[in-house]
Amino acid sequence: MPPDPAARIRRFHRAVTREAGALDASFLGRGRPLGVARVLWQIPRQSGDLTAIRAGLGLDSGQFSRILRSLEREGLITLARHEGDGRRRLARLTGAGADEVALYNRLSDDSAKGLVAAAPNSAVFLAAMDLIATVLNRGQTEVRLADPDDPAAQACLQAYFDLLVAQIDGMRHDHLPLPDPHADRYRPPNGAFLIAWSDDLAIGCVSLRTLVPGLGEVKRLWVAPDARGQGLARRLMLAVEEQARKLGMTQLKLDTNAGLTDAIALYQKTGWSPTQAYSGFPSTHWFAKSL
Repeated sequence: MPPDPAARIRRFHRAVTREAGALDASFLGRGRPLGVARVLWQIPRQSGDLTAIRAGLGLDSGQFSRILRSLEREGLITLARHEGDGRRRLARLTGAGADEVALYNRLSDDSAKGLVAAAPNSAVFLAAMDLIATVLNRGQTEVRLADPDDPAAQACLQAYFDLLVAQIDGMRHDHLPLPDPHADRYRPPNGAFLIAWSDDLAIGCVSLRTLVPGLGEVKRLWVAPDARGQGLARRLMLAVEEQARKLGMTQLKLDTNAGLTDAIALYQKTGWSPTQAYSGFPSTHWFAKSL
């Protein structure tokens, strides 16, 4: 009989903390514990916003202050008040700090390559890690505007198009060119492109374009397999509806295919109503919603 779930999770935690170096006094041999290295690494990712860094890492104020002072004494960061808001503090990497972050990245990449090489099936191994990280980060997933030609947007669209080709008879990749020759339709003020981020991994997208003034069309809703079942598709739809309101739209339409059963079920549960056909292949179902 396999161990109970709690025992399996504890085993996983022990393995990860050991492999990640969480217990090491010198993470990756650079003379600092993991917590200090994480704060240093996070500074450029959060534009130096100390409030965002502390919240994202879940550190208490006393511990965070001690870490900042140690990094400042090492000459790796400088601290200052925000010019527009004196209540906010910012951290900036010095030249030495930027070099140290770059070195951490190289050492971390080397460690990651070793893990992947040791896995019997690297694709399954990485997919399992994606699933775990997405679940653990579910409370910090962010939905943000993006340019449709951004590399992350292109990656999301490629995954979405691969899904359509796999699930819709007669669908081919040449029906869905990338980069999109009509990308400008998904940029303000004509529309919007949204990406859901789990840390630095894009795990979902949805887009919006204007059909006629006041009427928009929702397109290309996609959620990564490891992020499904967590309410992300619903969240993306709510976010794109909010963007539609900001662009002055009062009505929305969308089309889909009978093979996309999960998408159809979502639309039916979230206030979308069947409407007349307004597009051709590969569409088989059409929905509308008033905002």
